[in-house]
Amino acid sequence: MYESDIKNAVASFEALVRKQLERNERIKATKEFTDYEKLDTIVIGVCGGDGIGPIITKESERVLRFILKDQVEAGRIAFKTIDGLTIENRIAKMQPIPDDVLAELKQCHVILKGPTTTPQAGDGLPNIESANVAMRKALDLFANVRPVRIPEEGIDWTFFRENTEGAYAVGSEGVNVTDELAMDFVVTTTEGTQRIARLAYEFARKNGKERVSIIQKANVIKTTDGKFLNLCREIGKEYPDIITDEWYIDITTAKLIDPKRRKDFKVFVLPNLYGDIITDEAAEFQGGVGTAGSANNGKRYAMFEAIHGSAPRMVKEGRAQYADPCSMLRASAMLLSHIGFVKESEALDKALDICMADASHKITGREDGCTCSDFGDYVMETLQGILG
Repeated sequence: MYESDIKNAVASFEALVRKQLERNERIKATKEFTDYEKLDTIVIGVCGGDGIGPIITKESERVLRFILKDQVEAGRIAFKTIDGLTIENRIAKMQPIPDDVLAELKQCHVILKGPTTTPQAGDGLPNIESANVAMRKALDLFANVRPVRIPEEGIDWTFFRENTEGAYAVGSEGVNVTDELAMDFVVTTTEGTQRIARLAYEFARKNGKERVSIIQKANVIKTTDGKFLNLCREIGKEYPDIITDEWYIDITTAKLIDPKRRKDFKVFVLPNLYGDIITDEAAEFQGGVGTAGSANNGKRYAMFEAIHGSAPRMVKEGRAQYADPCSMLRASAMLLSHIGFVKESEALDKALDICMADASHKITGREDGCTCSDFGDYVMETLQGILG
């Protein structure tokens, strides 16, 4: 009865398996990380995306140029504007990242990227893969790093979310076997898991964090989550000075809201889907996703972004100028640290702590709050006092 459907599904799955085996060989081939100190000029690509993306990205670029003014004048830093990642252009080209845009991205060392709109089922748009997911795969940005810190509540968390595998690796390549049966797939590789685990443990050791928590659901998703757990355990054995513990994703989400237990968590390593969900929950503790930045690190490239979406409703309602740039500015601070400007990164974080707590410059997303550019001006005024 279903022989033809099964045969077609098997053919689709075979093609998917071959593609993932080829990807596995590619990621094993890249060995060394970029050494920014050895570069004559560090090229920062600025890619606005769509919706409110261009507005908050422009403001972040303006702040970065202010901080790095001397470096830009000396030729140590160069900014490169990259357009073409709008939903309209991606649909016109029927590509998650148009080829010419990807070529420009590859000319940069680090990328400051604004939010992008991802079509979803039922919205009438073509089935185009998320630009974020596509960029992470194309540039092999395997580590999504998201910090959440609230000292007064004892919260000091850093999440290392595997960025190129898991449930998102082939999220647009599932199979509709019949009209009544659809299947998606989860991908876990040895190289992909080992490198994210090692990055998490190295961060813990270098930053004096005494605990790494492996988050998974290996009791139910036994093959892929089980592989992730076992490989992370093995990496953990190389770091006997660091405590390793294991948590299922469901109980982790509960314990993050437990005032006593949550103080024990320090560094998390977890698969893609779980990391996406739980870092949004964690961001709520410090004021929501609009306050949190995100790093996407690979060996050759790195990309920094807000963790929220493109907010097309704000644009449609004429409120885009009131968009909150704080998430992009936090990401900009992470970018500065990544390329070696630690003092400037710390100064920007400090300025944001001050500015975000000041009710006189509150951002509400509406006319009763300050505009994105007004807030950027205030951040730069504050930075002037910090940096001198």
